[in-house]
Amino acid sequence: MTGRRIVSISLPRLAIESWLMRAARRGDAWPEDLPLALAAPGPHGPIIHAANRTAELAGARIGARAVDIRAICPNMRLEPAEPDRDAERLARLAFWARQWGPFSTPDGGDGIILDTTGVAHLFGGEAALLTSIRSGFARAGLTAGLALAPTRGAAWALARFGPERAICTDPLPMLAPLPVAGLRLSGETLLLLRRLGLKTIGNLAGLPRLSLMRRFARAEAQDNPLIRLDQALGRAPEPLDAPEPAPEFAAEARLAEPVIDPSDWLPGLMGNLCAQMAAADRGCRRLCLSVFRVDGERRDIRVAMAAPARDPAHLLRLFDGRLERLDPGYGFDLIRLAAEAVEPLKSAQPGLDGAVPQGVALERLVDRLAARFGTGAISRPLPQESHIPERTETPGPPLAKAPVPLARPDRPIRLLTPPEEIRVLYAIPEGPPAHFIWRRQTLHVTRHAGPERIAPEWWRDRPGTRLRDYFRIEDESGLRLWIYREGLVHDGRGGLPRWFLHGIFA
Repeated sequence: MTGRRIVSISLPRLAIESWLMRAARRGDAWPEDLPLALAAPGPHGPIIHAANRTAELAGARIGARAVDIRAICPNMRLEPAEPDRDAERLARLAFWARQWGPFSTPDGGDGIILDTTGVAHLFGGEAALLTSIRSGFARAGLTAGLALAPTRGAAWALARFGPERAICTDPLPMLAPLPVAGLRLSGETLLLLRRLGLKTIGNLAGLPRLSLMRRFARAEAQDNPLIRLDQALGRAPEPLDAPEPAPEFAAEARLAEPVIDPSDWLPGLMGNLCAQMAAADRGCRRLCLSVFRVDGERRDIRVAMAAPARDPAHLLRLFDGRLERLDPGYGFDLIRLAAEAVEPLKSAQPGLDGAVPQGVALERLVDRLAARFGTGAISRPLPQESHIPERTETPGPPLAKAPVPLARPDRPIRLLTPPEEIRVLYAIPEGPPAHFIWRRQTLHVTRHAGPERIAPEWWRDRPGTRLRDYFRIEDESGLRLWIYREGLVHDGRGGLPRWFLHGIFA
C-alpha cells in the first residue's frame, strides 16, 4: 500500500444546480418547490438528464423517457440539458479545487479527483480538510459527496456509495459492503455480475480469481472487474493525469472573509515568492496571479518577462492597471501567486554607484512595455542573413531570446519602409546627385561618401532586379541621409537609373 491520499469529489447534482445558477443570473430563477428536469437526446426520444429534488419525489428518474415522466407529473418544467457548458464548468472547478491540493483533474462528467498527499496537516487533519472542501463547494452552490482513501478507485466508490465524508486507510474492509457499481464498471458488466449473484465488492473479492479471469478475459481493462478491484485495493497502479504540473514556487493568502481587491495582499505575496526563488538561485519568466471566487470560479492574470527575474519591485509594476480587469463576482477568499517558466538566475552585483546594469535595465523596460501595451504591440529586431538592408532584420516578439543585431556605424538605424523616391535635378558623374527634391524640399549635397554596391540576391529576387549603389550624403544644414541609385545606364535591365532615399542618420 502506498502513502498516497486521494480525495474523490462527487457532484451528482452538478447539471441541475449549474442550470439553476445560470437561470438566476438571467433573471429566470426557479423555485425549489416546483418540479424541474433537464432533457437530453435518447435512442427513443428525450430522456431525463437531471432533475431537482421536487421532480425526483414526483417520480423523475435519470434515464427515464421524458414523455413518461410528463405523464405522471404534468406540471413539471422540462428544459434542454447543456452538457458542454457543464463540462466546461467541471474543468474550471477542477482547477479551482487546487486550493486544497496540487494535482486535480475532472473524473467523468460528475466528479473531481484531487491528490492531497502530504497536505492534510495544513488544514488541521484529514477530517478538517474534507470539511473545508465541502464548505467551499457549498459556498459555490454545489452539493458534493466526499471521500478520502489511499487509491483513486476506493475514494471514488466511497464518495458515491459509502458513508458521508469517509476517511479510509485500509480499503478492503470499507469497500466490502459496497455494491459492485463502486468499481466503475459498465452497465452490461454490472448486469452480468448481478446475474452471477455478486452484489457487493466483498462477494467479488471472495471468489477464486481463476474462474473470474476466464469469464472476463476479453473485457477491456477499464471494464474488467478484477483489474478495477486491484486498482481500488492498491494492488495495481492507477496514475492521476493532472492537466498541468504544480508550480515549483508559489505563495498564497487564505482570507477569513471574501474580498474584492487583491492589491493589499499582492506585495506580501510577491516578497514571499521572490524570497523562495532567491533561496534557490532561480528566476521566472512568467507570473500567474489566481483568485478563487466563492462561487466556484477562478480568475487568472499572467505577466511575462523578457529574461528571468525575481526583483519584487519590478515584478509588482507589471501588474499595474491589470488588477482592475479581474471580475471578483461575490468576492474571493484565496489568492495565489505562482512562478511559471522558472530558470536558473544567479545573484547579480550592482555597480559601485548602485545602478542597475544596462542589460537588466533594457529587459525591465521591455517587461513594462509588454505589460502595458501587450506583447503584440511591440517587437524587437531579429537578425537575418541578407545583404539587402531591409532584409537584414525582421520584427520579432519582444520576449524572444535571439540576439539583437548590432548597428553598423556606416548605416542609419532608422530606415524608411518602403524607400522614398527622390527627383534628381543634377547628378555628379559616378557619384550622388548634387541637387535633388525630397518631400517638396530641394536639398544641396555638400559632402558624400560611397558608393557601396549591393547586388540583388538571385536566389530570392525576380529576374531583372537591378543592383544598388548606396551613398552617405550631408546637406547644407547638416542633415545626413542614406540614398541609393537603382540600376546602371545600359545595364540591360530597364531605362534610366532611379534614385531613392532609404535611411536617415541620427
